[in-house]
Amino acid sequence: MDFSLNEEHEALRDNARAFLSKEAELSKLLVPGATVAQAGYDGMWNKMVELGWPGIVVPEAYGGLGMTYLDLAMVMGEIGRSLAAAPLFGTLAGAWAVEKAGSEDQKKLLLGEVAAGRLRLALAVTCANGTADGAHSDVKAVQRDGRWVVSGRNAFVVDADAADKIVVLARTKDKGQFFLVDRGDRNVTVDVLEWRDITRQVCAVSYNNVSAEPLSQSDDDTWPWIRDRLYLVLAAESAGGIQKVLADTVEYAKERVAFGKPIGAFQAIKHQLAELAGLDQCATAGVHFAAWALGEGDKRASLAAAMAQSYASAAYRDVTYRNIQVFGAIGFTWEMKNHLYYKRARSNAELLGAPRHQRDQVVRLLEKTPELLSA
Repeated sequence: MDFSLNEEHEALRDNARAFLSKEAELSKLLVPGATVAQAGYDGMWNKMVELGWPGIVVPEAYGGLGMTYLDLAMVMGEIGRSLAAAPLFGTLAGAWAVEKAGSEDQKKLLLGEVAAGRLRLALAVTCANGTADGAHSDVKAVQRDGRWVVSGRNAFVVDADAADKIVVLARTKDKGQFFLVDRGDRNVTVDVLEWRDITRQVCAVSYNNVSAEPLSQSDDDTWPWIRDRLYLVLAAESAGGIQKVLADTVEYAKERVAFGKPIGAFQAIKHQLAELAGLDQCATAGVHFAAWALGEGDKRASLAAAMAQSYASAAYRDVTYRNIQVFGAIGFTWEMKNHLYYKRARSNAELLGAPRHQRDQVVRLLEKTPELLSA
């Protein structure tokens, strides 16, 4: 087992960091009422397409780059570090649904378009109460006159308003199944929510007898397979955010002077920074292991993904909270970017269920397969 970074991983990470440090502009979001559109949401997507990022993990057989999940973690970590606003999360989620549940014809048709940046997707699985477990859905699918139609409502759908197509989890008579619907269908209503994280577009989507195309290979394993990869994406974002916030906190502690010396010289601040550095290292290691396990098809992959998301999201909340405390009163103001990272940390920790949900999942996995502890 080796999930350490090689020169290619480091080069990908460094190039992504250089690009995003130049292109991602947070200053436009440092005003009340700011939205992702002001952060260059669509323009950033076009630039990411030029770099090939939508196709990083799309298999080469379907027109993608066929890179590894560790490669993806390098890019997503830098997106988390910069808070770059673009509809990449939703497109990745939808593409994974197509890859896992689509027919061969659907994969050939859709995944190449995703990799080329010509098709933007969103994945709708969340109920009104925030549940996203693949076993429940507020959307129903029925057959009428030889075609499928879906009706209902999804909450908390990332990038839905920007999508060309939405992949929807709906309940049929006997099971849950994924369907494709056109975002532009007149019976689809998308409401952009006033989401706490203004660097991410989150929507509610309603369907009123909308024509839908079934992903014919949907089964009980589809959602867990997708969920594990989304855990990786969120954990990688959080780990990247932790690195950036920690660096900013250390820099400020060196510059801010109180009682005649930098506040970083005080033991109370030193202890906090040391603890944050530990959280940083553990979160990054968890992400790298999860990426390796998913890429290798290791039997611990689901366990690793849940652990990475649980730890990284909780650590990110802690780091961003303490960052504001170290900055003091100025850290609470709109003019500073501290609150943007804090809001991203809070939303990353809730989007697919709070950290306690992933910990419950870890317990269930270990109860079912105790040999994973000794693997």
